[in-house]
Amino acid sequence: MFQTFKQNYLIKFWSPMPAIIALGVMAAYYFGLTGTYWAVTGEFTRWGGHILNLVGIDTSTWGYFKIIGLKGTPLDRIDGVMIIGMFAGALGASLMANNMKLRFPQSKIRIFQALIGGIIAGFGARLGMGCNLASFFTGIPQFSLHAWFFTIMSLIGVWVGTKIIVLPIFRSPIKLQKVTSQKEFHQSPIREKLFFLLGVLVFLGIFIWIAYLMAIPTLGIAMLFGVGFGTIISRAQICFTSAFRDLFITGRGYMAKAVIIGMMVSTIGVFSYVMLGLPPKIMWAAPNAIIGGFLFGVGIVIAGGCECGWMYRAVEGQVHYWIVGIGNVIGSTLLAATWDYYATPLATSFPRINLLEVFGDYGGLMVNYAGLLLFLALILLIERNYFKKTRRFEVIKERR
Repeated sequence: MFQTFKQNYLIKFWSPMPAIIALGVMAAYYFGLTGTYWAVTGEFTRWGGHILNLVGIDTSTWGYFKIIGLKGTPLDRIDGVMIIGMFAGALGASLMANNMKLRFPQSKIRIFQALIGGIIAGFGARLGMGCNLASFFTGIPQFSLHAWFFTIMSLIGVWVGTKIIVLPIFRSPIKLQKVTSQKEFHQSPIREKLFFLLGVLVFLGIFIWIAYLMAIPTLGIAMLFGVGFGTIISRAQICFTSAFRDLFITGRGYMAKAVIIGMMVSTIGVFSYVMLGLPPKIMWAAPNAIIGGFLFGVGIVIAGGCECGWMYRAVEGQVHYWIVGIGNVIGSTLLAATWDYYATPLATSFPRINLLEVFGDYGGLMVNYAGLLLFLALILLIERNYFKKTRRFEVIKERR
């Protein structure tokens, strides 16, 4: 019985649709229990600030850190322990599934893509005050208009990114080699058992840490949810980059549709907490969200992964995504260093627009759902046009 459970739920990858819906439900509860939303790049920016402080650079006067805060350490901040939980959950899940192997980039071009794409994505994410989470998956359910600006421009940025990555500069010089027979794949039973045991130990260790953190309940809850988030994105291989990039490259919209349904589920949960008096997280509906969203969309395609995507792939041993993560921290820190030069004309002089205040509570809820339904219809239209174009090309090819 245990072997069946292990094979079906701990080793096989999970279906993205129920996994993303579960993430939407969890994101709503996370907001209700901690008072903040599921987000990661703000904490990555703080990591950059801590590194700068360690090397003697004073960031105490930087306006960006006055907005997002730089007090304490990742071990005593909600976002910090949540991200540690995400890494731990993804690591434990990868080990238990024996899905971990050190893999290096196969060309210098891939290293360049990872670093530059990561920097662009990190800079754009923090310019837009969020990434695929805080200004998209969890930002839209917060009823913040800035998240809609960011999301629309991210989609455009992803489309532009798909055009950029086919340019000659990004083509790998690695040549395919012809083989005469299929290479047999051998899996060591000893390695499989050892990795499974290590995965169990990771989860055991992190749950002991969670119990310790429960002395400050919000920190313990944050890490617990982080473990859940990390486990789910790892087992279901959730990547927002592939969700929308694949829509334009292969016409596959399954993951993108799952993301929107997940946001629909999360929206009603967040709305319930707002009705109970918890204030939503609203940011400036300003040019920073538009520019940041576009840069983020371009960057994640060049890098090959978004914030969620690079995190679980990094702990699987894919060195490419270690570089993407480093690029993210560099890009977000660059934004913090330059923020004071353009904060007023691009962001802080604009209003923070809450759809629930503009349209009323239930009016704002309906507007948000209408936007999500239009978003879903757009994905279906892109999907349909892609396959329609493909069929037309095949017919022309057959006639020739």
